[in-house]
Amino acid sequence: MAKFSRAMRMNSPRDYTRVFRQAKRVSGDGLMILAVENKIGHPRLGLAIAKKHLKLANHRNRLKRIIRESFRQHQSDFASIDVVVLSRADIKQYDSAQIWAALEQHWLTVVAQWQKS
Repeated sequence: MAKFSRAMRMNSPRDYTRVFRQAKRVSGDGLMILAVENKIGHPRLGLAIAKKHLKLANHRNRLKRIIRESFRQHQSDFASIDVVVLSRADIKQYDSAQIWAALEQHWLTVVAQWQKS
């Protein structure tokens, strides 16, 4: 059983800046996934969920829980990459099941991109 430990999180603003500058992008269904290779040896997740897109804190927190759980279940599929998930303006029209399905598709795309390169 894979855990989502502290080591799996991106903590430093420098890491986020590197991902925003150099990342490969996957977008759709209210989310944008940015991914870039890291030298750490395991995948890490960063979240950028905008208050502008989800006004209520409980909605933002629900989205973050879904993303973290989905990432945890797929972390063994990823190479050594840093992944940042951003919300988009249309995220509020999707329910939890649709977000989960969108993440499943995005993770497949990210894995495929890293196997090509």
